[in-house]
Amino acid sequence: MDLGIKGKRALVCGASKGLGRACAEALAEAGVELVINARTAETLEQTAADIRVRYAVPVTTVATDVTTEAGQQTLIDAAGAIDILINNAGGPPPGNWRDWNRDDFIAALDANMLSAVALIKALVPSMIDNGWGRVVNITSIAVRQPIGVLGLSNSARAGLTGYVAGVSRDVAEYGVTINNLLPGLHATERLEGLDKFEANQRGIETETMTRNRAASIPAKRYGTAAEFGAVCAFMCSQHAAYMVGQNVLLDGGAFNSTM
Repeated sequence: MDLGIKGKRALVCGASKGLGRACAEALAEAGVELVINARTAETLEQTAADIRVRYAVPVTTVATDVTTEAGQQTLIDAAGAIDILINNAGGPPPGNWRDWNRDDFIAALDANMLSAVALIKALVPSMIDNGWGRVVNITSIAVRQPIGVLGLSNSARAGLTGYVAGVSRDVAEYGVTINNLLPGLHATERLEGLDKFEANQRGIETETMTRNRAASIPAKRYGTAAEFGAVCAFMCSQHAAYMVGQNVLLDGGAFNSTM
């Protein structure tokens, strides 16, 4: 399917690996020019080089911490006017609610809510002026089904979801859509770390934890990053123009609900 976005320009945050990289690659495959961001310059540059070779699209790198105001401004200045924004940042560490303090919550909000808000505020106005734009925020299944050890993530991502619910409907008339993409369990380094953490908590082998967790999903497996990236690219396409303020689950059926 032709997504109709060849020649558009996208900013993809957290794009050096995992789900963010998968989104960047899917957009590149559709002919989208990229500005990609992550904190680690070496990994980011390698990702950019790989994408340039494989998809023959321009890729600009911006190695900065998007969770800080200075990092956000650096990224906004480098990105300039864009057509597509993919908000993505690594989740807070797992833990126990008894141990989290105010600083922990502020850090979670900075990473998984306020950084996305800042980029939306800075970059969506030019999309409105152009009469076309796409914003996809990568959040989590935890927005719909909270995960106990990820209480910091549950809270921050739920806050972003509430923000998007209002803003998306305010800008829809200008041809700009804002939606959220909610990953369930996907085979990434982040999930490997979570499996290890919970395995240690339960006193079992990590491989056992992974096997049991995958078995609990109706699809009986973890999702792949490539599957996730393809859905993200579709949400950025011309075909998704009537999708506004939605929370799209990609979880292999793990969230059990009629609606």
